[in-house]
Amino acid sequence: MNTVAQSVAVSEGKAGSAIGRNLRLTAWQVLYEQRGFWRNRRRAMFSFAFPLMFLFIFGALNHGHISSRGNISYIDFYVPGIIAYAVMVIGFSNMAMAIALLKDKGILKRMRTTPMPTGAYLAGITLSTVITILAAICLLLAVGAGLFGAQVRLSTLPGLLASCVLGIVCFTTLGIAASRLIGNPDGGMPILMFITLPLSFISNVFFPLEGVPGWLNSLAKFFPLRPLADGLQAAFDHRTHGAGFVGHDLSTLAIWAVVGCYAMLKTVRALSEKD
Repeated sequence: MNTVAQSVAVSEGKAGSAIGRNLRLTAWQVLYEQRGFWRNRRRAMFSFAFPLMFLFIFGALNHGHISSRGNISYIDFYVPGIIAYAVMVIGFSNMAMAIALLKDKGILKRMRTTPMPTGAYLAGITLSTVITILAAICLLLAVGAGLFGAQVRLSTLPGLLASCVLGIVCFTTLGIAASRLIGNPDGGMPILMFITLPLSFISNVFFPLEGVPGWLNSLAKFFPLRPLADGLQAAFDHRTHGAGFVGHDLSTLAIWAVVGCYAMLKTVRALSEKD
């Protein structure tokens, strides 16, 4: 009995030490990815400059109110929309391109010859992207509230946070899955823009859609960007009561997050086998 107990204790100790080692490797990979991200000025500018540019342009040009939405100010409609756009661009497009580049350069294949587990390596890249998304959200909120007077309501912060969390999970996992669509990284960005640009224009991101055909409105609500934008905009809307949770938007995002996680796991498994 003592021998069995000792064997179990040794096995548990090894499992615990392996988990701790993987967590430390993941943390170091996150640090490495963040250093590489901020040193690559072009990549950092692409991630932050486009959402900020849109915020400055539309925020400076539009100072009125939207009568069809309870007379809320345009900036209170637009800031959460551009936050949703930033989550999509950084989480979906950046992740898809990053994994496609790793696949094209054979880095994932070479990782198997190092002590770094593939799962810890990809987890580090994903967590680094999440940190970048959070930084972009904080920056857009600060600029929107500080320069343009967007009203960030404390009572609806729980709904805002819930929408952000589900949106981040949704688009980062879908980004990893979408990397399978990119055979050559040189042609990856047009493929991703073909997906993201139409979604941006039909998802209440840049301007409120009014009088659009019913089928187009239903199509926009089916994909995750519209529920994310609507869920975030509810947190800025003075007509919203309670904590700002919008059930149908959160449920749609949750479904897409589950789909994204499933597709991500299949993609990671396929990449490990092929590369």
